[in-house]
Amino acid sequence: MHIRIATRSSRLALWQAEHIQARLQADDVTSELVLIETKGDLVLDRSLSKIGSKGVFTQELEDQLYDGRVDIAVHSAKDLPSSLPPGLSIIAFTEREVANDVLVSRNKDLSLTSGHPFVIGTSSTRRIALLKHYCPHLTTVDMRGNLQTRIRKLDEGQCDALLLAYAGVHRMGYDDLIVERLPLSEFTPAVGQGSIAIEASDSLDPDKLATIRRLVNHERTEACLLAERSFLNRLEGGCSIPSFALAQWNAGQVSLTGGLVSLDGSEMLRDTFDGPQSEAPALGHALAESILTRGGDTILTNIRAQL
Repeated sequence: MHIRIATRSSRLALWQAEHIQARLQADDVTSELVLIETKGDLVLDRSLSKIGSKGVFTQELEDQLYDGRVDIAVHSAKDLPSSLPPGLSIIAFTEREVANDVLVSRNKDLSLTSGHPFVIGTSSTRRIALLKHYCPHLTTVDMRGNLQTRIRKLDEGQCDALLLAYAGVHRMGYDDLIVERLPLSEFTPAVGQGSIAIEASDSLDPDKLATIRRLVNHERTEACLLAERSFLNRLEGGCSIPSFALAQWNAGQVSLTGGLVSLDGSEMLRDTFDGPQSEAPALGHALAESILTRGGDTILTNIRAQL
């Protein structure tokens, strides 16, 4: 069996694709990487919310899935839109890495809780809104590009620190630059953060599908991400919407916490729903309905009017 794998060409994307290759190789499945540049990789002079968030890191890979030039596409799960184009599905999720956001800097004395002002580089509307809510004394600057580019910009003095996902920092070996791991209870991550998702056409050979799921898919993580993605789908959210959600698995039960924050950080809604693993998508939908009926619909309307 031979699998053709579409991936972006950044070092982190390649790490993720090679990780999937290694999982497949453990069962003597051969594979090859097909490197593809996406709009999100090429357009770096505008924020994600300005270039359109839906499919900004995925569309070009999905085009090759449609054409049959590749069998699967490897993504950071948090980069996938809440709804996929017709004929495409997520067929596997890897076990989730630590899901926290982390503060990255050369200055070991920096902390969000110190009360001292400094400048943080981030391009995430969620992180910017949460910083405005919890740390209004801090300033943010837009920081696009791959991880290595962002660290270069940090070293050039464009900011004092970066706010990033632990998973990417750890996978690229920059753990020594982490000065603070942010609490999940406040800086709840983006949907899917820390997991790698495998996308495929619905016409993928059934034997390949079964093999990939057997070798790659982590059932507990899958249940959690199905809950999170259901929440995001009901909100009709994407990278430009400052929503957040994290599901955690415990003895067959899924606990999903998520919510929404206004762009200026002044309003925040958060709730938690618990239920059996088999009802994970329903939990996400119920959480979204709770957020929307408590004023989230108005927050979303205001967000979309400003983007």
